[in-house]
Amino acid sequence: MQVLQVQLEVGPDPAEVGRARRWARSRLAGSGIDVDESLAETLVLLISELVTNAVVHTGCPAVLRLLFGPGGAGGIVRVEVADDSASPPQQRRADGADTHGRGLELIDGLADRWGWQPEGRGKRIWCEVDRSAAVLARAVREPEAYEPSRAVTNTA
Repeated sequence: MQVLQVQLEVGPDPAEVGRARRWARSRLAGSGIDVDESLAETLVLLISELVTNAVVHTGCPAVLRLLFGPGGAGGIVRVEVADDSASPPQQRRADGADTHGRGLELIDGLADRWGWQPEGRGKRIWCEVDRSAAVLARAVREPEAYEPSRAVTNTA
């Protein structure tokens, strides 16, 4: 099984979140995910939340990784953010007026799977999105985009 992995080192500065989003958009486009697709927007939001959590809650540098599984339009896209803080992530329940505390709740709602694990002296938080499921959902919403093309044959 072949997996394409790209990574970006992220400094402990909130400005790095924007840089991570821009970097991710270019890598998604390079993997065949159109930046205008809802899948791309979902992945960029997941990346933004994971990088923000690392920068804001740990104050440590982090490494953002994107892993693209085989399968063209199908396969799994995995987003990982590793940092040097051993503190586990804590999912919170934000009240309506709260301006923070929704990151992991968003990840839980948007990703197909997510979790975390110790890594070295820190941890790695990851989430996965199944590209096949996203393509299938789009086909249901926009069936005309997935009708087989009708080849024109000249019989003369």
